Amino acid sequence: MTSGSLPEDPRWVKSIRLIPPSLGDNTADADRLVTALNRAMGTTRIQISLEQFRELPDMLRRWQYQAKAVVFKSDPQTGILVHLAPPDDTTCLCGLAVDLGSTRVVLRLVDLAAGTTLGERVFDNPQIAVGPDILARIHYADTPSGLSRLRQLIIDGIQTELARLCQDCGVFPDRIHLAAISGNTAMTHLFLGITPRWMIREPYIPATNQPGLFTAAELGLTLSANARVFIFPNVGSYFGGDLISGMLYADLDQREETAMIVDVGTNAEVVLGNRDWMIACAGAAGPALEGGMSRMGTTAGPGVIDRVAIDPKTLTFDIHTIADAPPRGICGSGVIDLAAALFLSGMVDIRGKLRPERCGNRFQVQNGLAHLIIVPAESSATGKDLSISQADLDSLIRSKAAMYTILETLAASVGIQLENLSTFFVAGTFGAYIDPRSAITIGMIPDLALSCYQSLGNSSLGGAARILTDPPCLDRVNPIRDSITYLELNVNQDFMNRFSAAKFLPHTDRSRFPSVPLPPDHTGN
Repeated sequence: MTSGSLPEDPRWVKSIRLIPPSLGDNTADADRLVTALNRAMGTTRIQISLEQFRELPDMLRRWQYQAKAVVFKSDPQTGILVHLAPPDDTTCLCGLAVDLGSTRVVLRLVDLAAGTTLGERVFDNPQIAVGPDILARIHYADTPSGLSRLRQLIIDGIQTELARLCQDCGVFPDRIHLAAISGNTAMTHLFLGITPRWMIREPYIPATNQPGLFTAAELGLTLSANARVFIFPNVGSYFGGDLISGMLYADLDQREETAMIVDVGTNAEVVLGNRDWMIACAGAAGPALEGGMSRMGTTAGPGVIDRVAIDPKTLTFDIHTIADAPPRGICGSGVIDLAAALFLSGMVDIRGKLRPERCGNRFQVQNGLAHLIIVPAESSATGKDLSISQADLDSLIRSKAAMYTILETLAASVGIQLENLSTFFVAGTFGAYIDPRSAITIGMIPDLALSCYQSLGNSSLGGAARILTDPPCLDRVNPIRDSITYLELNVNQDFMNRFSAAKFLPHTDRSRFPSVPLPPDHTGN
């Protein structure tokens, strides 16, 4: 018996041709198909469901022993027959990539045969109704029916938004045969309905780091009848599948030269390495940079301040808002811009303390606490002053110091100096909007040439989509995970020593930031 396929095509969709059985070739239908699929996939065994066995004889004869097959590798040697379609079928065979964020969830629909994107949809994680942050949700999961409610919220949210995405793209959900999902460790547990309670209790152990492959049905997702869902593995409680996905997307495991990836969200998660080695750590540097810093802090949206500049001579504020709408708050990139502008204009000193003599009538004391008015009430969308308090600035200084110290400590642990890096990837929404010059000015990231900084965008989603559009990438996921050495910062005394030195603008050691100019009236005090 001989069979044909398109072995040069790396997609999960394979066009197959089988020689029909005869008196001289009595190979069973399923065995005939398995042989062809093994050749096409480079596997040694193919799993076929009982329902597929039942349908196979009639389908193959009706289609004259030709078909389109969707096959997914569960391991390098094993393929799973997910779907068979007629050879002339023109309907789209789809895949779904999911970035399972704790704040926002992103869905991307792809054409498995063509490897192209059909559409995307972004929505707020419905679990926010229960708890705005992961810690609150983990505690809620310990209450009666709490875990099941959290799981159902995210499943229902995905189902609802997926239906809308499919409608926009002109396909039906039952045409989705494969899905890849990446999220942090806690979100992965909540999505699967697995208790995350031990992640926040010493010694901080997740229930699983390698969830693996599931049917869509057992996860409660309404996709095709035999659809498979791949869940990215984690490294530990504070290093999740979203980072593994991001490393895959950035091809960190294939780079000859050393590079660094930073993703800021609930935590600042950092990876340093190349194709030979990788080291990673995570630390609490995110909240002040993701809209949690001040009373006017918020996530990105219309009317949110995302860019700030201050003329150092006239101290005039130049503020830009998303969609040019009246200002109603400030997001992470705006906070960093603001802090940099305040420092360069001399409105704060090297400790991040407001200087009333430079702030003029923007300086106010409210309830015994110093404030700086960013947008006066008459110009804001809220009808109230948008201000930043000294406590807000102090929080920012701690967060930026933590960020820089995380980077410095990780690099120092392998004998690398930050200024010697030639590529610095910044991931997520933080990376998409941050102005590296502002982040350098406040001493949050190293003083590298701006060309060294590369935004990865949503690397979690990008890595998940690559699994669907570039199948060989799947074989890299577990080797990436297994090659990571995790540096625990909670017990690292070197981190604490470095942290104290970084709580100044831009740093106590100004030689680390030679491109940052001294502000006007600088006294060094």
